[in-house]
Amino acid sequence: MTTGTQESVRTRLWRQGRLAATDFPFAEVSDYLEEDGALVWLDLCDPDHAQLCELAEELTLDQHAVEDVLAHAERTKATRYAHHTFLTVYATRLTVDAPPDSLGSRLRTSRVSVFVLPRGIVTVRRADAGSAGFDMEEVLRRWDDNSDLLQHGTAALLHGLLDVIVDGQFDAIQSLDDTIEDLEEGLFDDRAQTRVIQRHTYRARKELVELRRVVLPMREVVTAVMRHREENGNSVALDGWYADLYDHVIRATEWTESLRDMVTTVFETNLSLQDARLNTVMKKLTGWAAIIAVPTAVTGWYGQNVPYPGFGHNGGVVSSAVVIVGAAALLYVVFKRRGWL
Repeated sequence: MTTGTQESVRTRLWRQGRLAATDFPFAEVSDYLEEDGALVWLDLCDPDHAQLCELAEELTLDQHAVEDVLAHAERTKATRYAHHTFLTVYATRLTVDAPPDSLGSRLRTSRVSVFVLPRGIVTVRRADAGSAGFDMEEVLRRWDDNSDLLQHGTAALLHGLLDVIVDGQFDAIQSLDDTIEDLEEGLFDDRAQTRVIQRHTYRARKELVELRRVVLPMREVVTAVMRHREENGNSVALDGWYADLYDHVIRATEWTESLRDMVTTVFETNLSLQDARLNTVMKKLTGWAAIIAVPTAVTGWYGQNVPYPGFGHNGGVVSSAVVIVGAAALLYVVFKRRGWL
């Protein structure tokens, strides 16, 4: 195999759990995969169709899985084929540099396709729109920190990769949780702008929908990996690690469920508060209209072309002023006690 460049291809080789070689030529991958006791990792970043087809032919990869790598908006899943297991998962992160009034989603997803072979894994990373792609450095660090597990084969490599992806999903969920809590605090702040809260609530709901689309299926993915791993007979040493990974996936799923309830509550509470504020404004307008109507009524009455008490005398002006001020003050006190003003 001669396809690929140093910039787009990364390789590693372990023997008996110990790192034996890094960044070796692409053409040597298939030879190492046939070696007993060898464990291989091959990483491709945004490969083209020709490169994937050559890889599939060399490693006997199913063509349906190859097409899934190239397809757009492929869902999170785990599929078992004759010679390998194929996974599609998404790394996530929530950006913080978005414009405050932007309605666009801040969630960035990066697709990672994984071919799980008997003696190694092949990762294919593709960046979605607005994303720089998934960085494998944290995965490599996780493998190095738990190098004793690598003697158990591909299950250890796959666990390290999935663990980093699930941790990234946790970080995105935490950031979204903080955003929703800020929205809750702003609901009862009289200085907060209702339009801003509405825009941020809409954006949070949009981001949560996108996040749930990639987080919820992770439960089935991890379950399928654990089941296939047990069938291969190498489950004992990694049982605790995979049980912990599965627990994290369940917690992430439950957390997104609670966030959905929270953002729905924020949305409904905001509408209720708007109605309450509107009722308050209407009561105030009604109260002031009633107060203004008193002098209008009095002056209109005294303006009729008929004699009235004090007509033609200064006392009439004084009495009309007293009636106006007294009636308006009485209405003001009554409305103020009832909370209309």
